[in-house]
Amino acid sequence: MNIASLNERSRIWRLVALHVWQRSLKWMHGGPLFRMQPFSSVPARLLIAPQDLRTADATNAADIYGGRFLFSGHLVETQGKSPFELKAVHEDWQRELHSFGWLRDLRAADSQIARQNARALVEDWIKYSGRWHEIGWEAGVVTRRILSWLAHSPFILQDGDHDFYRSFVKSLARQVRFLRQTINETDDGVERLHAALAIASACISMAGQGRFARQSIRRLEHELNRQILPDGGHISRNPRALIDILADLLPVRQAFVAQGLEMPPAMLQSVDRMMPLLRFFRHGDGALAHFNGMGSTPGDLVATILAYDDARGAPPVNAPHSGYQRLSGGSSVVLLDTGPAPVLSVSGDAHAGCLSLEFSSATNRIVVNCGVSPKSNPLWRKVSRSTAAHSTATIEDTSSSRFLSEKPFGHLLGAPILSGPVNVPVEREDDRAGSRISASHDGYAAEFRVLHKRDVSLSADGTVLDGLDTFSAIGNVDPEHGFAIRFHLHPSLRTSLIRGGSAVLLVCRDGEAWEFEAPGSEIVLEESIYLSDVYGHRKSEQIVVAGALLATPSVGWQFRKTATAKLSRRGTSDFDDVGELPLEE
Repeated sequence: MNIASLNERSRIWRLVALHVWQRSLKWMHGGPLFRMQPFSSVPARLLIAPQDLRTADATNAADIYGGRFLFSGHLVETQGKSPFELKAVHEDWQRELHSFGWLRDLRAADSQIARQNARALVEDWIKYSGRWHEIGWEAGVVTRRILSWLAHSPFILQDGDHDFYRSFVKSLARQVRFLRQTINETDDGVERLHAALAIASACISMAGQGRFARQSIRRLEHELNRQILPDGGHISRNPRALIDILADLLPVRQAFVAQGLEMPPAMLQSVDRMMPLLRFFRHGDGALAHFNGMGSTPGDLVATILAYDDARGAPPVNAPHSGYQRLSGGSSVVLLDTGPAPVLSVSGDAHAGCLSLEFSSATNRIVVNCGVSPKSNPLWRKVSRSTAAHSTATIEDTSSSRFLSEKPFGHLLGAPILSGPVNVPVEREDDRAGSRISASHDGYAAEFRVLHKRDVSLSADGTVLDGLDTFSAIGNVDPEHGFAIRFHLHPSLRTSLIRGGSAVLLVCRDGEAWEFEAPGSEIVLEESIYLSDVYGHRKSEQIVVAGALLATPSVGWQFRKTATAKLSRRGTSDFDDVGELPLEE
């Protein structure tokens, strides 16, 4: 292995040892020994069904009834067989099948046939996978299945006979026991918190769980206190974590209220902290910024979650514990990553995007990070996590964080971040003229002996975004080493070089226009790719300003608004057929 330091080597072997230990415990608690344990404790009945906040699509019910299952981009036709009988199907497809999230689509159809189909598929799962299945009994899959079965139990059980009711409840209780016994061996972070939520939800939804309820609530409180930071962010620094956690936490909170149970303080406090930060990450079009694993935004789910926000005030401007800053002026928003790499155990999806920024004006997203690919492809995953896929500076096309990608440990341990920025000092100034953020990071200090500092200012009216990137030597710097400052552009923009190549014109779909310039530096427009589009990968462009570290230690740049949106009656821009736009006075 090409490991740069003894410290990194030590981290790898600690990770390997922890992984082996957890696998051993999981085998003891949830492997063959679990399957051989007698199970006679069956809850008498279900008391309540927590709500499912995720959006359903009733049109999928007909496909499921016809034996056509489209999951994770893979279409499988069962040809009259049960889908749980099929072998050698893509693993992600199997995870979605065994998670039972598609029950919401059958429920949305609200028909007798859909109910019968749901019961038949649940019976098939109990028959073919109820004792064990390599993927169906993964902790994350069990968690999602428990939550889905609980939420849709009224729909599944309606018109069912007593034998099915007892079989359903018995299988549910068995899955909850499995999760209770293996929760300590689940992946740290969102998966473990979801497991705690599923156990707590089951304890208040099923009769006769009093002896487990107090323990499950304590465990949920522990995970919430440990994983939700004081500013509302998650320890993984992934904005998507807020959506996933709130989508399950809010229904559990409602279930506590419906049952007349005392609300755990950590549950109330976590929701109150997370809601403002969810708004913090939103651009004007409702999409969340693409930082540290955030892909395309499920707009319908975010809107549903925010409907539970009682405060609904202005989003905060500073998330110091999560490591992010927000600048706003007029209709413009700038979001900046100003945090170090997350802790090793929850860095499996984190990106090397320190000091990267995203910039939007009204509903137009202008500067973005490439985001996360919806395709389960190791190559695209590696690309999306690199510094070059972010709107910040790279040195010698090297990422500011080092990932564990060497075989076999990268595959075994999920490629966490071994080393990256540690010291990220931040200064902020807000006054009538606008807002300014100054931050630096030491992610390139060990290899290139350089500190990267970024100074960003947004005017109060939101029409001017100024920036200064500085590369400060802290030792001997190779004169051949160079930098590249990248600004990845949203694919909806039309771009062109103007004024002899000294500036870039950016035209939005509604006619709003901006100019980018970096005085004294050469500007290049290059191809890029936007990975987080809901329809798949989209070609885009990026502005690149490059130079040598010693010859050009600092680069100033500016985005300036030159035309406001002006839509015609047909809904198309009056600027669709023009090249260069006049400057506003």
